[in-house]
Amino acid sequence: MKKRPVRKGLILLVVALAQFMVVLDISIVNIAIPDISRDLNFKPADLQWVITIYTLCFGGFLLLGGRAADLFGRKRVFLIGVAAFTLTSLLVGLSQSSGMIVALRALQGLSAAFMSPAALSIIITTFKEGAERNKALGVWGGVAAAGAAAGVLLGGVLTEYFGWRWDFFVNIPMGLFILYMAQRVIIESKTKLAHNHLDLPGAALVTTGLMLLVFSLVKAPDYGWTSTNIVLLLLTSFVLLAAFVANEYHSKQPLIPLDIFKNRNLSGSNLVQMSITAGMFAMFFFLSLYIQTILQFSPVKSGLAFLPVTIVIGVASAIVSVLVTRIGYKIPMVVAPLFLCAGMVLFSNMPVDGTYLGDVLPGLILMSLGLGFSFVTITIAATSGVPADRSGLASGILNTSQQIGGALGLAVLSGVFASKVTETVQATGDQTAAQVAGFHDAFLVGAAFAFAASVLAFVLIKQRRGESPQSEAIHVG
Repeated sequence: MKKRPVRKGLILLVVALAQFMVVLDISIVNIAIPDISRDLNFKPADLQWVITIYTLCFGGFLLLGGRAADLFGRKRVFLIGVAAFTLTSLLVGLSQSSGMIVALRALQGLSAAFMSPAALSIIITTFKEGAERNKALGVWGGVAAAGAAAGVLLGGVLTEYFGWRWDFFVNIPMGLFILYMAQRVIIESKTKLAHNHLDLPGAALVTTGLMLLVFSLVKAPDYGWTSTNIVLLLLTSFVLLAAFVANEYHSKQPLIPLDIFKNRNLSGSNLVQMSITAGMFAMFFFLSLYIQTILQFSPVKSGLAFLPVTIVIGVASAIVSVLVTRIGYKIPMVVAPLFLCAGMVLFSNMPVDGTYLGDVLPGLILMSLGLGFSFVTITIAATSGVPADRSGLASGILNTSQQIGGALGLAVLSGVFASKVTETVQATGDQTAAQVAGFHDAFLVGAAFAFAASVLAFVLIKQRRGESPQSEAIHVG
C-alpha cells in the first residue's frame, strides 16, 4: 500500500486557522455585548456570563482535552472539537434568550478546550524539533496572537453592518473548511501506550478546581478580594487542586504525570505565559474602553484602530522564528516582555484629550512587537524536548496557563481600575478624568506583570540550541 504523503504546509494552515477561530471567539464578542444585551433582554449583572462562561469551560477542560488527544488520536479529537465548535457557533447565533446563549457559549468553550491543544499537539508531532518546528510555531504563534486583535476589528464590522449574530455565524464557513481539509491532509497519530485509560477522577478534580479558580478570579473585582464568597471559592479551588495533585501522585495512569514538570523550560515557560497574558488580556480590555469611551470611536473605527496589532505581530512572529534557530529562545524570551512593558507604560500616560496617532499607536506598536516575539518563543521553549506521547498534555498545560493568567490579570487590574476611579471621583467629581486615571493605574500594573515575565524568563529558562528532540514511540496510522 502506497504511503500517504505528509503535506506539512497544508496541515499547518488547517490547525493555525482552527486556533485563529478559537482566539477570535474570545475577543470578537466584546464589541457585540451591548447589542446582545438589548436583543436578548439581559439583566446587567448577568451580561458578563456571555464571556465568562466561555472562558471558564475553555480553561477548565484544556488539560482533559490535551490528554484525550494523546490517548485517543490527535486528528480524531481535533475533528470532534472543530465539528462541535462549528455547530455550537451556529446555535449561539440563533439564540433566542439570555439563558440559551449562556448555555451554548459553555458548550462552545468546551469544544475549544478539545480543539486547541489537539491542534498544537499536531504541530509538535508533525514538525521536527529545531528550525522546521520553529518556523511552524512562528506561524502558529503569530496567528494565535493576531486573533485577539482581528476579533476586535471583525467584531466591529460584523456588529455594525450585519448584526451581532454574524459574530458567531462567521465561524461556520471556517469550521466547514477546516473539517474538509483536516480530513484530507492530517494523518492520525496517538501515543503508543499499553493503555488508553483516561484518569476520570483526576479530570473531575482538576476541571472543577480550575473552573472555580477562574470564576473566583473573574468575580473578585465585584465581590472584593476579602469577601467571604471569594475566600471560600478560592479555598475550595485550592483544596480541589491539591486533591488532584495527590490523585496524580498515586494514580497508575495519571491525567498529568507530575514528572513532566521536571522539564524546567516547560515549567518556566508556563509561568512566563501566565505573567504575559495577565497583562495582555487586561490591556486589550482597557484600551478598547479608552478608544470607544474617551476617543469616541465607532465600533468599526475601534476595530480598525487595532489593525496594526495584527500586522506587527505577524512580522514579529516571522522574524523571531528565524532568530530562535540562530541564537536560541532565551534572549528573545527575556527581551520580548520588555517591549510589552514599554507599551503599557506609554498607555499609562494617555490623556483625557488624547489622540490615536500620538497617544495610542506608539504603545500599540511596542506592545505588538512584544506579543509577537513572546508567544512564539514561549511555545517553542515549552514544547522543546517534550516527549511525543505528552505533546497534547504539554499543549493543554500551556493553554491553561494562558487562561488562568488572563483571568488573574483582568481580575487584579479591574480592581485597581475601580479603586482609582472611585478615589478620583470623590476627589474631583470628574467622571471622565477618573476613568482615565483608572486606566493609568491599570496599565502600570499590567506593565509590572510584563516586567515580571522578563525576570522569570531570565531566571528560569535554560538556553537550549541545536538539540535533537527526544525520541519517543508514536503510532501513526
